Amino acid sequence: MKKITKYFLEGLLVLVPLVATIYVIYIVFIKIDSIFAFKIPGAGFVLTLLTITLAGFISSNLLTKRLLRIIEVTFTRLPFVKMIYTAVRDLMNAFVGDKKSYYRPVLVTVSADRSIQVIGFITKDRLENIGLSGKVAVYLPQSYNFAGNLIIVSKEQVTPLSADSGEVMAFIVSGGITAH
Repeated sequence: MKKITKYFLEGLLVLVPLVATIYVIYIVFIKIDSIFAFKIPGAGFVLTLLTITLAGFISSNLLTKRLLRIIEVTFTRLPFVKMIYTAVRDLMNAFVGDKKSYYRPVLVTVSADRSIQVIGFITKDRLENIGLSGKVAVYLPQSYNFAGNLIIVSKEQVTPLSADSGEVMAFIVSGGITAH
């Protein structure tokens, strides 16, 4: 009976992540296809990828860059729109833009006896502009979530990590389970 239970649990460990991943991908395909009302499975998803790539190609044109700059200036002047637009723009730039923010992983000591430490990413080295001299901003992503916390700590509490930022992010988001 113990061997059957062991096989069952091993089966769960193999199948649950596999099936969950396939299911999420399937749902994304179905949702995107239903938006475009295509009869061919995956056509809407492929069209979405092509549209995004085409938008990137067009936006790299000098004339289009000027138009996009005008739109950006307009959006950043409208009170409610500015809040949404700048938050989404900055989040996207943090991961895929030229100004990637999550590339400096650090270990932050949060207890006086150094027994509690957290892993995060420095997002700002200097905070004098908001009256916090000698402090840095560290973003702490949350496990299994698209959220996190921004903490402000003394520079002395931060130890840079010599690790790939992508691997560190995967380690944090997986709750410390993922390791290469």
